[in-house]
Amino acid sequence: MFEISFIPAFKDNYIWLLRRGRQAVVVDPGDAGPVLARLADDGLELAGILVTHHHADHQGGIAELRARHPAPVFAPADESITGRSEPLHGGESLTLLDQVVRVLAVPGHTAGHLAYLVDDRLFCGDTLFGAGCGRLFEGTPAQMAASLDSIAALPPATLIHCAHEYTEANLRFAQAVEPDNPDIAARVAQVAQLRRAGQPSVPSTLAEELATNPFLRCRQPAVIAAARQHGAADASPVAVFAALRAWRNGF
Repeated sequence: MFEISFIPAFKDNYIWLLRRGRQAVVVDPGDAGPVLARLADDGLELAGILVTHHHADHQGGIAELRARHPAPVFAPADESITGRSEPLHGGESLTLLDQVVRVLAVPGHTAGHLAYLVDDRLFCGDTLFGAGCGRLFEGTPAQMAASLDSIAALPPATLIHCAHEYTEANLRFAQAVEPDNPDIAARVAQVAQLRRAGQPSVPSTLAEELATNPFLRCRQPAVIAAARQHGAADASPVAVFAALRAWRNGF
């Protein structure tokens, strides 16, 4: 098993570090500085880089990292990724540090977005957040809804390792969608306590997301009703998702 921790970067990014012994894999290293510092402090050798998508805050540190640690870079085949050596499309199984890593195609935020599943841990970049999901910069509502459905089908105990600390803001929107949902109210209190203590709100479990994340609840009557009041053309999951995403963009 990996030992998993995060490296904070920029204002609210999490660069995930998967460690076994003295070797490590990092996910979405947008900034090389804090990764190099962690590797040096812990005496680690970089054995691989996993990239979910092409945005600079997820890949901007690759060139500097590889100048010091010439590790393979696993990344979407159809996106422009600095230093990519192992192009991926989704559906592959990798072996990193003697551990199987499943590659999932989850387009929507970007056209070629990937997620990486290691045992019961999903590293999903900007597809799924705590109580939210990524904006649609390149994909369609149908693509993102399908990607979220594929994540929702994973075991409920799956730990969701997203790439940003957005949970508090997302929960405010979730409460606007479902003001009477007691699970959302409980999570608001829990996350507020964590953040006051300087602790991250992630990873969450998929079960928590299924109970509190409106973008995974597009088939729930209360969510459908709220979406219909905000422009959903009908009660289909894609129409509900599209209305929620447009509402969230201006929230």
